[in-house]
Amino acid sequence: MDIVKLSCDSITLLVVDLKFLADGMLGKLARWLRILGHDVTYFRSADDKNLIKLAKSESRILLTRDQELAQQANNKGLNTFFVKGTENGEILADLANWFGFNLEIKLSVSRCPKCNMSIRLVSKESVLQEIPELTALNYNDFWKCIGCGQIYWKGAHWKLINKTLEEAKLRVKTR
Repeated sequence: MDIVKLSCDSITLLVVDLKFLADGMLGKLARWLRILGHDVTYFRSADDKNLIKLAKSESRILLTRDQELAQQANNKGLNTFFVKGTENGEILADLANWFGFNLEIKLSVSRCPKCNMSIRLVSKESVLQEIPELTALNYNDFWKCIGCGQIYWKGAHWKLINKTLEEAKLRVKTR
């Protein structure tokens, strides 16, 4: 976790750059956090020893549903969050409460849900050959991953994404 101190006149802000490592049971959570702009490393299958080693070497917060892994990581002094919830909104709210981040999507900082690289706004013309014809007719704003090249737009799924985030926000304690 990188902390940057910014000062302006008499106001000092701490900007926290959260970096997570999600264990193999938390693929959906990894994607949600990436959409929200967080740097999340995820491995479908990695043993506990390697997860702990990686979390430590990259200063990442370990996210896990595995109680034994959480205990091992805690014993080694790692920042660990044991995920208890089952619904996406509930889990996101728990994380937002604990780490103090907002549940707002800012596409300027969102990451690719697939590969964790940054996404960039691109012109419709630049992706016309890569998207379905109906998508090109119905949408004008597109984002492309700088890593894997995946293209994103605010399609029909966007309502479900916002609904989940709104449900999560209702669970977040006021700070």
